[in-house]
Amino acid sequence: AMALQRLKEAAEKAKVELSSSMETDVNLPFITADAGGPKHLNIRITRAKLEGMIDDLIDKLEKPCRVAMTDAGLKPADINEVILVGGMTRMPAVQKRVKQIFGKEPHKGVNSDEVVAMGAAVQGAILKGDQKDVLLLDVTPLSLGIETLGGVMTKLIEKNTTIPARKSETFSTAADNQPAVTVHVLQGEREMVQNNKTLGRFELVGIPPAPRGTPQIEVTFDIDANGIVKVSAKDLATGKEQSIQITASSGLSQQEIDRLINDAKMNEQDDKKRRELVDARNSADALIYATEKTLGEMGEKVDGGLLGEVEAAVNDLKQSLNGDDTETIKRLTENLSRVSHQMAAGMYRQGATADDYAGSAQTHHQHTNV
Repeated sequence: AMALQRLKEAAEKAKVELSSSMETDVNLPFITADAGGPKHLNIRITRAKLEGMIDDLIDKLEKPCRVAMTDAGLKPADINEVILVGGMTRMPAVQKRVKQIFGKEPHKGVNSDEVVAMGAAVQGAILKGDQKDVLLLDVTPLSLGIETLGGVMTKLIEKNTTIPARKSETFSTAADNQPAVTVHVLQGEREMVQNNKTLGRFELVGIPPAPRGTPQIEVTFDIDANGIVKVSAKDLATGKEQSIQITASSGLSQQEIDRLINDAKMNEQDDKKRRELVDARNSADALIYATEKTLGEMGEKVDGGLLGEVEAAVNDLKQSLNGDDTETIKRLTENLSRVSHQMAAGMYRQGATADDYAGSAQTHHQHTNV
């Protein structure tokens, strides 16, 4: 254990020396011993050798820098200064790669070991109100949203949104006479709920009986400058409201955040297909509901031949929902929408009011809670 500790200390010393010298000697007498006697370590390491050993680490610098610029909507020419953070940034190879990425020499006027503490002190002064001439913008590391019908994550606040931030969106119920909605708060970049991180759940109860899609539930995400998230749900008809408060990032480490972002990129195409299927199912289900509601209320005003065509289109679409063929569901949804419009036009010619048949060709555009 003592030999390993000496070796680590010597390696650290050599690394530091190679930032200012082209080569250095590592000399560790009596590093170990065997039957033949004591053993000594005496080797010469060059800067080129060290840079070859850490080449893969240097390569990893580029992607986060490119991603940060893309997320911010900036090009290298838009960057005023590049500040280096951490002792390893003193290595010439790191500084050279930074210059290649940003097209400019990195700023060297701040101690790399102290810059994080200095930044934290500035942020503390800003939050306290002592520092007023500096604007330090923080962003959300991951998207925030809620679960909606079909196990989909509907994002309200996107990744890299500048905080403080506030966003509201109106949702509705997924079933007739639904007395309550569960607000499932999520964090992540994937399309489906099970692939994201749950931050919390709460219920809004006491919703008056009404057909699905009628109640107006306003969900609001409010993030303060400390990254504290408050999520509230309000029934706009009754004024009833429930909320939950969540601490910043819910304890996620930077490594976990990076993993969630990388998972989203790796699974982007599969997630997109699953989301398209769920959206197609939701649209189909909403159209079936609206059409059947109209048939129940106004079916006697529909021509017999057209009535049979509408009922057949409804049944075909219902059957397609038993499978997972997105294109078939979309095609049959369009077919039902077409014959529903024909039904609406026929009812209009017979003197029905617009309100009587408006639902027959109307798809359900609101997000619905699970």
